[in-house]
Amino acid sequence: MAAALLNAAGDVIGWSEVAESLLGHRASEIIGRSADAVLTPGGALPRPDDGEWNGLARLRHGSGHDLELGVSICAMPDASGSAQWLMTASDPGDAALHGVNRSLLDGLLSHSPIGMAVMDTNLRYTWVNEALLRTSGAPDRIGRTLGAVFPAEAAAAGEAMMRRVLETGEPLVDFEYRGPTLSDPTGEHMYSASFFRLENRLGEATGLCYLVIDVTERWRSRRRELMLSRARACGKQLDLVQTAKEMAEICVPDFADLVTIDLLDSVVQGAEAPGGCAEDPIFLQHAGHQAGSEVCAASLGGIGSPVVYRSSPRVAQSFATGEGILESPLDTVAGAWAQGAPGRAKMIDDHGFHSSITVPLCSGGTKLGLATFIRAGNGEPFSGEDLKFAEEFAFHGSSSLAAAHRFTQERRISLSLQRSLLPGRLGPDDTVEVAWRYIPASREAGVGGDWVDVIPLSAARVALVVGSVMGHGITAAADMGRLRAAVHTLAAMDLPPDELLAHLGDFVTSLCREQSACGPSAEGDPNLPGTLGATCLYAVYDPVAQTCTIARAGHPAPVIVQPDGTVFAPDLPVSSALGVGDTPFEAAEIPCRDGSLLALFTDGLVEDRDRDMGEGMARLHSVLRDVEASLEELCDTAVDRLLSRPLEDDVALLLVRPTSFPSSDVATWDIPDDPAEVRRARSLAGGRLEEWNLSELRFTTELIVSELVTNAIRYGSPPIRLRMIRHNALICEVIDGSSTSPRLRHARTTDEGGRGLFLVAQASQRWGYRYTGSGKSIWSEQDLP
Repeated sequence: MAAALLNAAGDVIGWSEVAESLLGHRASEIIGRSADAVLTPGGALPRPDDGEWNGLARLRHGSGHDLELGVSICAMPDASGSAQWLMTASDPGDAALHGVNRSLLDGLLSHSPIGMAVMDTNLRYTWVNEALLRTSGAPDRIGRTLGAVFPAEAAAAGEAMMRRVLETGEPLVDFEYRGPTLSDPTGEHMYSASFFRLENRLGEATGLCYLVIDVTERWRSRRRELMLSRARACGKQLDLVQTAKEMAEICVPDFADLVTIDLLDSVVQGAEAPGGCAEDPIFLQHAGHQAGSEVCAASLGGIGSPVVYRSSPRVAQSFATGEGILESPLDTVAGAWAQGAPGRAKMIDDHGFHSSITVPLCSGGTKLGLATFIRAGNGEPFSGEDLKFAEEFAFHGSSSLAAAHRFTQERRISLSLQRSLLPGRLGPDDTVEVAWRYIPASREAGVGGDWVDVIPLSAARVALVVGSVMGHGITAAADMGRLRAAVHTLAAMDLPPDELLAHLGDFVTSLCREQSACGPSAEGDPNLPGTLGATCLYAVYDPVAQTCTIARAGHPAPVIVQPDGTVFAPDLPVSSALGVGDTPFEAAEIPCRDGSLLALFTDGLVEDRDRDMGEGMARLHSVLRDVEASLEELCDTAVDRLLSRPLEDDVALLLVRPTSFPSSDVATWDIPDDPAEVRRARSLAGGRLEEWNLSELRFTTELIVSELVTNAIRYGSPPIRLRMIRHNALICEVIDGSSTSPRLRHARTTDEGGRGLFLVAQASQRWGYRYTGSGKSIWSEQDLP
């Protein structure tokens, strides 16, 4: 500091070298002269009788310009008691806090609730107030650096920020850091520090000031609000276990050292949570946990391990009221959490768990499970405020769990619906080898509107079906189930493919009328009111004739691979979708030799937004050319090469490799239109049974053949043909040129006839008739011995 000594007249009698340097007046030039005349032309410096005056003053520099300096003047009588004053002056920046009255400065430093410190350009403390000392201790700071006061690692980070502020002049505001306090050395507190540079009038750095505020409550509130926000946002995958795991992870280590989530058995299984009485055991499953770095959670058991509260009124009461349980200290015997599973009491002792909060997980009156928060070690015990937060956290987390629970329920229903609607096993016998894939577009629902089917028909024939209902999810699946049931019913009538599709189209039309009459659904589903769009392809494979008769309703044509590897799509008559338009359905007959391959599919396999059907068909043809691959391998390859995720439409694929009968297993005879030929027909049938080593069936077979041939001669018209097939059953079939429907009669005791078909029905396991292009066929089946 610049120093000058003034006598009673105000003349300068002492002048320091610093004063000479600061004010530009040499000692020889100013000593003996009036300080007011030289330093404050037109004014006067204050001269207090006693005490001290501090403030800003404009002093004249030796070169003629004025300087605004921090000036302090205090009375300093000489040895004789004559009045003298000591005047000190310094640059405002060098004074660090210029322009402030000393008493005001002292009050600020002493009584301000904000911790404050001033440091010089070498980052040495020059001023510290009491609030900062109360916050972080270390009273002996003046003249020392940050590194000499605090641990090296923390000090290095702080000094780096301070130097950046000194170098750039840009303040650093609201920098948060953690640390203890003198009153709570083991607790966790958060502080906000702000740094700004002190400058002289030339803009040069002269020091740094920083302020520190304890923002622990703000930090805790913000941290907890963040945890609540994360609780509201978790569970996007709608998976119960994943949601429980995410909930546990949110609270460790910021709120607890260990968090466990246990869900009711019924919730995990997708069922409704039981009501139960307070005395009933509560059965849960461990669904997720998160442990801090100092906690070993191995003894908690894996996901799904049982948690049972057999007699715990406190837990039952918590479920009933929705209020949490705060335990501090934590009891290893009677504690709620310890009672749930073996090994928990030992964990309490091993890890020094001292307090816990157990809160019920409930949403909309539905009980879901329990969440437990535990603290260990030197952490402060849970408080009532912590309990309120845990209950609020459970409330928000329960909403996510409830959504996952509803999805689990819906998926359980969907999968049950899928199992009931889709075929469990395809390929009823040795006439065809099949493989199939069904992939719904909605993976969440697990079902959709596409289906495939293989239905056994009379005379060892097989119906091959593939269809698609517009839409996705449960609504489409329900419509698909009705159509599939209708196809089975119509197939049992042995209708030709074109007639079957005509009847199926009428059925779809009636469904649309019913739905239109009901109006929009309560859920507002636009797919319900009269907009059932469906396509279907129905084919009948005859292993004896080695042909496949196909008709389609708005559906893609199948792809056929011949034994030599030639791939083609047959030219089938085009028809509209089911229930749309009046275009008649037509069928086409395609040869299917041994070694051929038929691929029936829905359009989702070969067409999507980024690919037209032509490109998809080309890819499918390329896959099917691999004649050496098995049907299962071809299905997998087709799915891998043709489908991209996410799917835009449901996909169904049915691959069929037909197999004909050996000629030795089929016998056919033309029967003249003469009642005397009935005896020969019985003889022919009996002889063939002997060749097939089926003599045990000779009596019933001759009876069936006799009655069927007699009916054909008496009521039918030529040509008449008898055919026997040895397959997984013995099939007897009589074909004639008449379209008259056979009718099973119940003859009276006195009637001489009318018992033919009744005898056939009693002697066989199945019988029926179907119309052919030139007449009808009556058939029966007997189980092989």
